[in-house]
Amino acid sequence: MTQALLELKEIRRSYSQGETSTEVLHGISLKIYPGELTAIIGPSGSGKSTLMNIIGCLDKPSSGSYEVGGRSTSGMTPDELASLRRDFFGFIFQRYHLLGHLNAEENVQVPAVYSGMSKEERLKRSVKLLERLGLGDRVTHNPSQLSGGQQQRVSIARALMNGGQIILADEPTGALDTKSGEEVMKILQELNAQGHTVILVTHDPRIAAHARRVITIRDGNIVSDVQNAQTGNETFLNIKKEATEIKRSAQTTSEPSFKFKAAAFFERLREAAVMALRSMASNRMRTLLTMLGIIIGIMAVVMVVALARGASDNIIANISSMGTNTISVMPGERMGDVRSNKVRTLKVSDLKALQGQPFVDSASPVVQSSVLLRRYNLENNATAYGVNSEYFRVYGMELAKGRMFSERESGDNSQVCVIDDTTAKNMFKGEDPLGKRLLLNDLPLTVIGVLTDKELAFRRPDALYVYTPYSTLMHRLASIDYLSTVIVRIAPGFSTAVAESSLIALLKARHGRKDFFVQSSDTIMKSINEATSTFTLLISAIAVISLIVGGIGVMNIMLVSVTERTREIGIRMAVGARRADIMSQFLIESVCVCITGGLMGVVMSLLAGKLITVLVPAVPLSFSGWSVAAAVLTSSMIGMIFGFMPARNASRLDPIEALARE
Repeated sequence: MTQALLELKEIRRSYSQGETSTEVLHGISLKIYPGELTAIIGPSGSGKSTLMNIIGCLDKPSSGSYEVGGRSTSGMTPDELASLRRDFFGFIFQRYHLLGHLNAEENVQVPAVYSGMSKEERLKRSVKLLERLGLGDRVTHNPSQLSGGQQQRVSIARALMNGGQIILADEPTGALDTKSGEEVMKILQELNAQGHTVILVTHDPRIAAHARRVITIRDGNIVSDVQNAQTGNETFLNIKKEATEIKRSAQTTSEPSFKFKAAAFFERLREAAVMALRSMASNRMRTLLTMLGIIIGIMAVVMVVALARGASDNIIANISSMGTNTISVMPGERMGDVRSNKVRTLKVSDLKALQGQPFVDSASPVVQSSVLLRRYNLENNATAYGVNSEYFRVYGMELAKGRMFSERESGDNSQVCVIDDTTAKNMFKGEDPLGKRLLLNDLPLTVIGVLTDKELAFRRPDALYVYTPYSTLMHRLASIDYLSTVIVRIAPGFSTAVAESSLIALLKARHGRKDFFVQSSDTIMKSINEATSTFTLLISAIAVISLIVGGIGVMNIMLVSVTERTREIGIRMAVGARRADIMSQFLIESVCVCITGGLMGVVMSLLAGKLITVLVPAVPLSFSGWSVAAAVLTSSMIGMIFGFMPARNASRLDPIEALARE
């Protein structure tokens, strides 16, 4: 005896409404055998559609057992049930349930996407199925461009895409005119003649008359199960004969092949990404508004990091212009000490002592004074620096013309000076300054060199600076015997910390107390880096708030999208989509929205940076690759985090409820 393909034993199905429970099916027992064409007929509300949903693994019975091919479905997980729907059943719905944004061949291919069939195989098979059903010239038409009968044929082709061993047709002619209905029934008979088991649900006796077996259900009970006398062997043989040619043409498509699991997984992800992009494109304005929060957040983060980085680079460049690996010795206890001008213990002898230390590469005194600079009828306020010849090497200053003063000139009160480019332009008005004289207050000095135009730390670009031997400024101009600062360049091979502690010990021993303080370029740069890092972190944290707000907006829109596309989710589940497939589709859509918003935010940040650089050159901006990469990575993470809940909600929808949603 032939083994039953489907077997239902004492199937009951109840639905709860508040505190009450209504039983729709009352202990249904039924066997379906391979190759049968069975009609389940009954009036509306009799439970026939509920029975069909249980047979198709779209719904679960409240009690009883159901076996498919000898395998019980009672303990199956949602994904295992999806596998049965995908590889075993083919669904034909009364309302067709086609996806409006896909054309005919793409609708037919949907079950194969979830089965892992390659793109080439899917395309080839879907076209052949549509040609087989007389839709060869409609493969690229959308459902809205097809008649009801044509849409139902697309639905039939979709049911056959993965083989369709069992065809479940729920009121397949209910939405069709008489002629189209007859054509659909003829197709179902042909499929049955080719070996497909066909189960159709109907309330119309004329449709049931096409079946070889008719099961009548009323009030949740089977009241009759008979062989249809009107469909005898002769009629069946005629249908089978008519189907022979179709069967031959279908032989190449009756056994679909599937790819290796890993390849199939990536194929499903690729298709999910394509669907996500299509969904974004079909709702462009809503997608753009959703992205807006992400765009603003990414722009804020990138611009803040660029501003902080630019400011930091600018400050570090200024510090570097003071001389790298240097230590400055100044009188007083600390920077800003109001009593420092009364401390006059830093002498030239201290400079000489430091110059003899092994950790010192070079050392220069600094004496500073504000002066009135005069030449003929020109007068300008200027700052005079008394230094030695090593000062210029410490600070990396270069000559545009002339020479530096010598070590001998540094110590013998020579009346010579080196001026900066701004002083040369203001005091000589295009003349060559070399060999000409300037009056510093009433002291005449001969210009022997002009520095290149270069920005230096803590020097105003519009101010005038004159550099003269320290002995000249101390004895002939300011009448002092102490130094304002001593700058020491550390010799190669010595660490800043060792050199600093040795310098402090030496001067403390010479002065008998610590009446000075030191600052190293490394310490200053470290402090600046720490300050800018803290500032960047603080402002970035504020900017991230806008990203979070944008993420919440994405989550809200995705929740709306799930609600709007509930029916689509139900269709995908009915044709075999796993929970992971549904979840990945919505998660990928969320990530695509956020990544696209992130990239747009980065591009707009770069454009804004260019505009700011042109309009406000004084604002330092420095974009870095890592900040751009971090912005894009952050936007994708926000898409995953805030898209998870809507995607999870979508994947946990009940297929029956989802299909019923309009």
